[in-house]
Amino acid sequence: MEAKFLMGGDKSVYVQLGDEISLDVNQKVRGLMHNLEANPIEGVVEMVPTYAALLIHYRPEKILYDQLVEEVKKRMADTGEADEASQIVKVVPICYDKEFALDLEDCAKFENVSVEEFIRMHTEHEYYVYMLGFAPGHAYMARFEEPFHFKRRESPRVKINGGSIVVGENLSNLIPFDQPCGWNVVAATPLKVCDYTKEDPFLAHAGDWVKYQPVSRKEYDQIKADVERGTYKLETYAKKAVK
Repeated sequence: MEAKFLMGGDKSVYVQLGDEISLDVNQKVRGLMHNLEANPIEGVVEMVPTYAALLIHYRPEKILYDQLVEEVKKRMADTGEADEASQIVKVVPICYDKEFALDLEDCAKFENVSVEEFIRMHTEHEYYVYMLGFAPGHAYMARFEEPFHFKRRESPRVKINGGSIVVGENLSNLIPFDQPCGWNVVAATPLKVCDYTKEDPFLAHAGDWVKYQPVSRKEYDQIKADVERGTYKLETYAKKAVK
């Protein structure tokens, strides 16, 4: 698909690089963003990667829309896909205690599997962070093996707790704050998904890889206490390159 340039108001432009949600398309989006970071355009103030497009915010007093489009096109000639070979995987502990797992049993029934098998399917594979959206730090993540078959709930909840882990099809999102949500809630993490006391407030970023690690309620409480004291260290490991 040839790139499409779409106005996003009077100070932004969308560069659409595909019409599907896929790892290949998303890596092209991130490849373009990396290129523009390495070869900046005067007047561009912020870039926001999404599933299949890059949103570019700019200052029209510095550069006009048509000029910006031309500058982006020049850089696109040298743009490839983002290199994932050197990416690390962030290990995020999650707890399936009944207090947190509001929809766990129903989701297992939807899949016609036991709760234990559902947890295995949910945690055995690595997740790719496509983008952050809806709320600051809200990571939209997908695994590429053993997708579930159910979608969102028919009746959204007015509020779910920050730290909730929600699922639907092959997606599983990190919820940063108490917020409305129509997704299925199956677990919770003791980590802070968004923490504005840190220079980098987000637990996950677009392009990251995440691996869920099941923990008991006792382990959850201990990790949460360590997080509050500032002594918890996030576990990571190097992701193997896919050939």
